[in-house]
Amino acid sequence: MDIHEYQAKEILARFGVTVPAGGLAYSPEQASYCAREIGGERWVVKAQIHAGGRGEAGGVRLCRTDVEIMQAAADMLGRRLVTRQTDQRGKLVGRVYVEAATAIRQELYLGLVLDRAAERIMVVASRSGGMDIEQIAAESPDSLLRIVIDPASGLVEFQARELAFALALDSGLVPKFVRLLRGAYRAFRDLDATMVEINPLVVTEGGELVALDCKMSFDDNALFRRPRIAELRDRSQEDPRESAAADRGLAYVGLDGEIGCMINGAGLAMATMDMIKLAGGAPANFLDIGGGASPERVLEAFRVVLGDANVKAMLVNIFAGINRCDWVAEGVVAAFRELDVKIPVVVRLSGTNVEAGNRIIAESGLPIVTASTLAEAAEKAVAALRTRSA
Repeated sequence: MDIHEYQAKEILARFGVTVPAGGLAYSPEQASYCAREIGGERWVVKAQIHAGGRGEAGGVRLCRTDVEIMQAAADMLGRRLVTRQTDQRGKLVGRVYVEAATAIRQELYLGLVLDRAAERIMVVASRSGGMDIEQIAAESPDSLLRIVIDPASGLVEFQARELAFALALDSGLVPKFVRLLRGAYRAFRDLDATMVEINPLVVTEGGELVALDCKMSFDDNALFRRPRIAELRDRSQEDPRESAAADRGLAYVGLDGEIGCMINGAGLAMATMDMIKLAGGAPANFLDIGGGASPERVLEAFRVVLGDANVKAMLVNIFAGINRCDWVAEGVVAAFRELDVKIPVVVRLSGTNVEAGNRIIAESGLPIVTASTLAEAAEKAVAALRTRSA
C-alpha cells in the first residue's frame, strides 16, 4: 500500500526526521490559508498523487504570493495528472500540500528497501539526489552506495557514519545524518514498510538535513496489525479493479490486454500469461484465487474480472492441489448463471477431483470451452477472442 507525500512526512517526523513546515489543502482558499499559517516569503504547492515525476507534469509549483498559490491549487485540484509514472489516464488530484520553500545547497538520495534476495533491509544512497533511482543507476552507477542491515543488530551507528562519510557530508552534518537515517530505519522496521524513499534529502544553506520529498510503501499482509497505517489508504489513487479484488481477498493486478485470467498460484499465473502472449493474445489481468478456493470465491473472482470492460474473453486455469476442481467448476457454473456471462470462457482443470469438475461443466449445458493443457487453453482463448472481434 502506498501513501501520499504529506502522510509519509508526518510519519517520518514522528521518528525524528526533519521535514519542511507544511499544510494540507483541499481548495485554493485553504491552500492560501496554509501559506499564511506557515509564514515566510516563498512556498511550494505540490499535487498529492501516488506517482513520481510531478514536477515535470506541472504538479509542483514555486509561489511567491497568495494569488500564485491559489492559482496553482486551482490548476491542480480536480485534474488528472499524467506523469511518466502513471498510465495515460493519470491520477486524480484531490488534495495539495503547501510547504515552505527551502534554500538548497546540496541534494542527496536516500532510500530503504526490502532486498528479497538477501532477506535483509538495504539502505541505498547517492550524492545525486532529485532523480529517480533508475535514472541514477543509469547515469551515475558509481554514485550508488549500499548498506545491508543485519536484522539481529539493526542499523548500528558506525554503518550510518560510514555512509555519511561516503556521501562526503561535512563533519558537522554527520551526527544529524546518523539520527535521520536511524529514524527512517525505525519507521521502516516498526511499521512493516517495504520502502522508505527520501528524494531529495537536502543540505540547506543553513546547514540542516531536510527530507524535501518522501515516499513510503507498506506490506499489505501486515496491515491487519497496523490499523493507523491502513487508515491512510487513498482508494482514489488505486486501480478500481485492484481495489475491488483486494476487498475480496484476491491477488489482482490490472493489465492492458483483453483476455481475463483466473488462476490459482502466482507461478501458474505467470506461466499462463506467457502462454497467452505466445498464442498471440494479451492478458487483461493477473488474478490468483489462492488455495482452497470455494465456489463462492470463484464467483467473486468472476465478478472482479468481468468488471473490467476491456475483457473480451476469459481463461480459467486451475491446477488443484489444495484446491478442488469440482469446487472451481461449481463456481464457474454459478458465475454463468448469476452474472449472465456474455463473453467466451475457456476452462482448463487439472489435479484433485478433475473428473468430477469436468463432468459438472459438461452436464451444465453452458457454452463453456474446455481444454486439457495450458497451451491448448491459451490457443482456444485467443481464437475465441478473434472470432468474437471479427
